[in-house]
Amino acid sequence: MGIYDENLGRNAANHQPLTPITYLERAAAVFPDRTAIVHGALRVSYAEFYARSRMLASALVKAGIGKGDTVSVMLSNTPSMLEAHFGVPMTGAVLHSINTRLDAAIIAFQLDHSESRLVIIDREFAGVMKEALALASVKPLVIDYDDPEYPADAPYPKQERIGTRDYADFVADGDPEHQWRMPDDEWDAISLNYTSGTTGNPKGVVYHHRGAALLAYTNTIHSGMARYPVYLWTLPMFHCNGWCFPWTLAIQAGTHVCLRWVRAKYMYEAIATEKVTHLCGAPIVMSTLLNAPDADKKPFDHVVTFNTAAAPPPEAVLAAMQAAGFNVVHLYGLTETYGPAVVNEWKEEWDLLEGPARASRKARQGVRYCSLEELAVIDPETMQKVPADGQTMGEVMFRGNNVMKGYLKNKAATDEAFFGGWFHSGDLGVMHADGYIQLKDRSKDVIISGGENISSIEVEDALYKHPAVAACGVVGKADEKWGETPVAYVELKPGRTATEAEIIAHCRGLLARYKCPKQVIFEEIPKTSTGKIQKFKLRDMAKSLA
Repeated sequence: MGIYDENLGRNAANHQPLTPITYLERAAAVFPDRTAIVHGALRVSYAEFYARSRMLASALVKAGIGKGDTVSVMLSNTPSMLEAHFGVPMTGAVLHSINTRLDAAIIAFQLDHSESRLVIIDREFAGVMKEALALASVKPLVIDYDDPEYPADAPYPKQERIGTRDYADFVADGDPEHQWRMPDDEWDAISLNYTSGTTGNPKGVVYHHRGAALLAYTNTIHSGMARYPVYLWTLPMFHCNGWCFPWTLAIQAGTHVCLRWVRAKYMYEAIATEKVTHLCGAPIVMSTLLNAPDADKKPFDHVVTFNTAAAPPPEAVLAAMQAAGFNVVHLYGLTETYGPAVVNEWKEEWDLLEGPARASRKARQGVRYCSLEELAVIDPETMQKVPADGQTMGEVMFRGNNVMKGYLKNKAATDEAFFGGWFHSGDLGVMHADGYIQLKDRSKDVIISGGENISSIEVEDALYKHPAVAACGVVGKADEKWGETPVAYVELKPGRTATEAEIIAHCRGLLARYKCPKQVIFEEIPKTSTGKIQKFKLRDMAKSLA
């Protein structure tokens, strides 16, 4: 024992577990009258937000929910979802947010696998949840959420009530002065998020209070959130717990502007009226904004930070976003890293670059978040770091507090993911000399043609440079001679046209011939609820091509 350890132990005065719950407690104490939530005509102050979260926690405790229990929610970006992010962990329970686009069988699997004790369901999704509950073995208490601000022009109708309690009545029975519990340990689970399950059953990714608290802190740093940010909810809160932004906003007493559906008219109205400063989303959200009819657009006179975490947008899209008043920040992460854990830290000297040199910097995923301890590109066979030459490929790996606890009830998958003391992302990339990483592909998305590796990202980047291309996805198609050849699925911009021959000729001007798509299919591309292109579906579609 060293001299600095003797009689200097941890105690309640000098050590408390990290948890994002305390951010809301502080915001309510310091900024009680500040607007925390905007939802239609509804305005909720921080004092009210904190009180309602405590009421939810109190009601959950009365319903028998306690430490380690799973509370499942299938909700849109509404105040109830924000309340759940604080109210559920206030009981020691774990918040399980369900993707609102899943089918009944997958939902039933998640309910059973997580041993769900209670379900809060938005009436928009009651039909599929009713089917799921009929398939599931667990029999949770079901609470209906009836959104009081459901718009008159809603694209989807409310469905039948399937619960035994109404959310408003359930919360009303709670105590606004409820003495919520701090986690016993910051390693305690705070939330559960399931991966997409493209092969086999989805895996349950477990987050802990420490990781959520730290990522929330650094979200404010890397998003450039000063005091009183206004955040528009275009990113689904069920996706990696909204990249931890439900917990982030309270740090700087920010305002959550709820949005049930991503529609251009309402995004522009919110940006102009509420003075939105930040939002997150996939490139499809950019397209929605840029390609909106003039009648849906509304002018605004401030710069909006747009955080995106998919493939880097092409230069033309970045230029259009800048002209429209948006500053795009490129992030990267996975469900297993609480969402974004890497940021393309843009350097002032790069502003002087033009054309390909500037685009090459924009294409990089970047460097680690402040809350991530290590980020590396490693040879998965030798577990040695690859040379930082911008050429040698390896697997991107993470190490630190923003890495999941592991996969729920799946030791084999957890051990595989953490082999060698690193989290294996499954993403292939290179390390540049300045320490910035750049993704080249998912390991399963690399196309091997005639023994040569083709990066689907590289081909897609070339396709996006065509002025008519709005979205694209490139996958390998079986070929007797070459093993695989690239095939491109393309969505065109409204009012634009292009032929297969034109697209292929365009690619040949930018890529080696063997990398160019051999076929171009013009049709709507399957995407996730967050706008990411579903490569596994494209691969299935490619199997039927002649």
